[in-house]
Amino acid sequence: MSQTLSHAGLRISRFAAGYPKRQIIHNLNVPLLPRGKITVLLGPNGSGKSTLLRALAGLGNAQGELHLDDTELMQLPFAKRAEQVVYLPQSLPAGVHLHVLESIIVAQRASGGLNSREKENEVLTLLRQLGIEHLAMSYLDQLSGGQKQLVGLAQSLIRQPSLLLLDEPLSALDLNYQFHVMDLVRKETRKRNIVTLVVVHDINIALRHGDHVLMLKNGELIANGEPAEVISAESLAQVYGVRGRIERCSQGIPQVMIDGLVSEPTL
Repeated sequence: MSQTLSHAGLRISRFAAGYPKRQIIHNLNVPLLPRGKITVLLGPNGSGKSTLLRALAGLGNAQGELHLDDTELMQLPFAKRAEQVVYLPQSLPAGVHLHVLESIIVAQRASGGLNSREKENEVLTLLRQLGIEHLAMSYLDQLSGGQKQLVGLAQSLIRQPSLLLLDEPLSALDLNYQFHVMDLVRKETRKRNIVTLVVVHDINIALRHGDHVLMLKNGELIANGEPAEVISAESLAQVYGVRGRIERCSQGIPQVMIDGLVSEPTL
């Protein structure tokens, strides 16, 4: 794939998304989310983070322009778009009675992977990297919520996407796996040179693992840039309604400290 450096990534222009009678995302413009970088979506509940990911994947109602490198995704049939864009929702569909290994091989075949020993080894390697190789012959409908999230991530990565969309992939994971998964996603994003967007609620995860941040509120882009630039006392007050500060720990890693509320929360 030969794109010039200035075009390698995702560009979002005049983008709107939502439901037939209710628009959630309003006129979103993001110049470039480069390949090989993790972009974290931040914002309070109802700000449009999940709606945006679904719309980028071609699910739901959307208008505007989405350029992935030199391809206009909005003009592609859904099946063609799905060859380049992989979306992982917060939870896998219920009632799927397949072995973990089978489910990932199915995802691999859906992206053109062949049923060969080499491909099976690729799946087992990915399971090993995620720390769930021991679950290969377990059934999906017998797994915990956290285990299902890890299997979903494996299904997503095995499809070799150009654009990876992860909606709260850490929500059911303990602290050990949260760090492990974000570290793996970062490594795979760089190794595969893909565009990765991740929705998280923990702002400290964005500070530690993100390369870029989009901060949303009420469907509008409030801030866009590097985590250390975007996440500030001012943006925390404006977007989350909290009084906070950014301090560095003994290892020099920035962390958010919340001291109180600027306004009462609204859901």
